[in-house]
Amino acid sequence: MQLNKVSVDDINVKGKKVLVRVDFNVPLKDGVITNDNRIVAALPTIKKLIADGGKVILCSHLGKPKNGPEEKFSLAPAAVRLSELLGQEVVFANDDEVVGENAKKAVAEMKDGDVVLLQNTRFRKEETKNLEPFSSELASLADVFVMDAFGSAHRAHCSTAGVTEHIKDTAVGYLMQKEINYLGNAVETPVRPFVAILGGAKVADKLNVISNLLEKCDTLIIGGGMAYTFLKAQGKEVGNSLVDDSKLDYCKDMIAKAEQLGKKLLLPIDTTIAAEFPNPIDGPIDVQVVDADSIPADMQGLDIGTKTQALFADAVKSAKTVVWNGPMGVFENPTLAAGTHRRRRLRCGCYPARLR
Repeated sequence: MQLNKVSVDDINVKGKKVLVRVDFNVPLKDGVITNDNRIVAALPTIKKLIADGGKVILCSHLGKPKNGPEEKFSLAPAAVRLSELLGQEVVFANDDEVVGENAKKAVAEMKDGDVVLLQNTRFRKEETKNLEPFSSELASLADVFVMDAFGSAHRAHCSTAGVTEHIKDTAVGYLMQKEINYLGNAVETPVRPFVAILGGAKVADKLNVISNLLEKCDTLIIGGGMAYTFLKAQGKEVGNSLVDDSKLDYCKDMIAKAEQLGKKLLLPIDTTIAAEFPNPIDGPIDVQVVDADSIPADMQGLDIGTKTQALFADAVKSAKTVVWNGPMGVFENPTLAAGTHRRRRLRCGCYPARLR
């Protein structure tokens, strides 16, 4: 199945200002990028737009700033690395309000083929709530909008959805198109057994995905933060783990739906716990592994446990098609990355993808 979308191959950007939503949410340590894969993945689209004479304006989020602008979440290191990869200057518009005087001046001075990177979109509190005036301010910079951040495409934020209300000409980039094509084929015409893996923090982000995948896959694996809402829905003690109490009935319905359809729904049987979320996120942390129904009241689950890793691994090993969305734990911390990394090592011959 091909999910037909207008792509960068279908649009004329010569002399036009093109706002591109990329995913530069790269890991940083002391202001240094430790893995630039996401920047590298965006290069084909950026180079295409440069070659076609577009004025390329890039925007992305980075991390989860809580109280507005925070220097540690600045995209300045991404601008430096992108300049190196492209072999040309990338102007970094350092505005705490993202669309400020620096950004407006940088865009006004652009020539065909130039590249400007805006500051972290989450420096604006409106971003994650898709509120004005941020959407229209972003849109005011450009004539065309290109979406190439598949990992953020499911979120209705100003920089992913809001801008499309104000810019008529829109398209997807090469990375987005590739993911859509792979995903369409994997989900609609899978080679069976078909195993889907869902992780990440929030059940609410994946309500339709969970229900739809249960109708299509043979086995659905649920890990990450969302798993604790499912576990609580089963009546298990989850301590201080991340739970969305408003979605407990939904989780019960999905558990019942899986049983009704004869599908396997695999949840963690043990979990890696700690007294608190690591701060900083990659800092040292003391952990222990307990059964999934035995999390102490003052502890929280932050990764799947060793028995769960083996359970999930067995399901993946027997699969012919795997669609994977989201981590199994707080993978940014080395101590809490084992569940996610094991999934990656087992993915040979399958296709991991983020789902809208």
